[in-house]
Amino acid sequence: MNRKLSLLFLVVVFGFPGFTYAQNAGGILAPSRMIDWAQAGVVGGIPNRTSICATLSPGASASQINSAIASCPSDQVVSLNAGTYNLSSGIDFAGHSNVTLRGAGPDKTFLVFTGGVNCNGATGSVCIEGDPIWSNPSNLANWTGGYSQGSTQVTLSNVNNLKVGSYINFDQLNDSSDPGAVFVCDTSGVCSTEGTGGVYRSGRAENQLVTVTGISGTTVSITPSIYMPNWRSSQSPQAFWPTNQASKDGVEDLSIDNSTNTSSLDAISINSATNSWVKNVRTINPNRDHVQLRNTSHCTIADSYFYGTQSGQVSEYGVELDEDSDSLVINNIFQHIVSPILPGPDTGSVYAYNYSIDDWYSPSPGWMQAAYNAHAAGTAFDLYESNEGDSFQSDDIHGTHNFMTLFRNYLLGWQSGATNNTEAVEIESFGRYYNFVGNVLGRPGYHTQYEDLAPSGTNMAKSIYVLGWSGNGGKTGNAPNDPIVVTTLMRWGNYDVVTGAVRWDSSEVPSGLSRYANPVPSSHALPASFFLSAKPSWWGTPWGAPPWPAIGPEVTGGPGPGGHSYDIPAKLCYNNTSKDSNGILNFNAKSCYESSAAPGSPTNLSATPH
Repeated sequence: MNRKLSLLFLVVVFGFPGFTYAQNAGGILAPSRMIDWAQAGVVGGIPNRTSICATLSPGASASQINSAIASCPSDQVVSLNAGTYNLSSGIDFAGHSNVTLRGAGPDKTFLVFTGGVNCNGATGSVCIEGDPIWSNPSNLANWTGGYSQGSTQVTLSNVNNLKVGSYINFDQLNDSSDPGAVFVCDTSGVCSTEGTGGVYRSGRAENQLVTVTGISGTTVSITPSIYMPNWRSSQSPQAFWPTNQASKDGVEDLSIDNSTNTSSLDAISINSATNSWVKNVRTINPNRDHVQLRNTSHCTIADSYFYGTQSGQVSEYGVELDEDSDSLVINNIFQHIVSPILPGPDTGSVYAYNYSIDDWYSPSPGWMQAAYNAHAAGTAFDLYESNEGDSFQSDDIHGTHNFMTLFRNYLLGWQSGATNNTEAVEIESFGRYYNFVGNVLGRPGYHTQYEDLAPSGTNMAKSIYVLGWSGNGGKTGNAPNDPIVVTTLMRWGNYDVVTGAVRWDSSEVPSGLSRYANPVPSSHALPASFFLSAKPSWWGTPWGAPPWPAIGPEVTGGPGPGGHSYDIPAKLCYNNTSKDSNGILNFNAKSCYESSAAPGSPTNLSATPH
């Protein structure tokens, strides 16, 4: 490990004061508008477990698999041999931590479910869960001190059942009116078109999950630090936590088929858990989510392939995150799914190097669903980096969002057969203090307008940016339009097909704001990543390796618009992997990515230091 990486490792692990990852981001973003995204995902990376506690073969029931998980010692593996397992009920980790469920590969071990299991109120084919805490938490305290942004010590009214290593969920009351700046609200007609969604304690959309590193009386040391700048006593901030949480559980190297399972909403449901993961997994046709993260932190969803949903209706997602913090969704393929990545409420997570295609929406095939979203109130400080898909949409369906960053993504604003909602980027009302840096936007020959601004813009479907409108898809809804979307938006170094150039326009940098301003960057040089310090170890494929970074203003010679983008590894895997008769990939990440032969993290520690 070189000196720079050693220093970064020490900073992240031991919490040297005063560090922000903005110092390693080339001076592009103001520190107040970003966080240390290098912390996202399983802390220390996904462990490479080699000790096997039990091995099962086809014919084993779900109860036999559950029994093997329950009796497995810490840091060991329940191994499922190759073949098809027909399971009439769900696999449940049942609060047991530090266990990996591993198959022989998603093209060899097939779990076919016709039933599921209750997972803290949700239903899943596979459930990782700790104690349910969201509606009526058993451990609840008033948060009485340590509100300031960047704080790593807080004061609580009690610390009953709290211990070092536990997570805490902080929340506070929503804003009752728009302060004209950071705004957290989910009230229909005031700040949303449909009211609350994804929030489990009514009227308390803002949340952040942190890990306890020390307890002295009622003073609690935490990591990471407090992200948002608007925590305050007037909003009655509180803290709650489970007595028992699930931790360090993983699902690897297998396929889950939910096509005929009408009793489970999710293929994999992870609830009240931390540092858990899904890696090299194929899931097919769930009722709602391929993976749901609910009241979780530092989870990783990596190297996986997600296909389809049962009906293609509105609430059918790839990865859904509700009251989550600091998770990592990286190097995945999403195919034929209504909404591939849908966070909310979620804070501090990273969505990177994912590929999405054919975002199927059966009620209206001409309507293009966005691949990447900000959806429910309270979502803040998430990073979308180097993804490829049809579009990004920050909607006001369930409320407000703040401080989202999109860096080096290729967003086409187009999907075959779609004629509506085809803008590359839409930020609806109350999506404030966003950063768009180094992206490639639009489809040549289709988009003809740079931006459509509320309330007088036109030609939304052919625009690169649609900004400030209320309503799903713009121009309709029962919440007001929002001019602050545009005035707080940071745009720098993006290429779009309408202007046909990389824009380094100081007028698109919000340098004059009284709060959370971003100075005009002094350079056109961009860092390769906002969260990685080196090229990921899995970057190469059998079909070649794109340059790293693969997308951005300095990239030349690529097949994307203006030559500024190459196919990322997930897209190369999709394009070169065989399909079955239903169009589903015969997927195994170990056949697609350079380092996937090892069962450890898809991102080595030199690339994602923790």
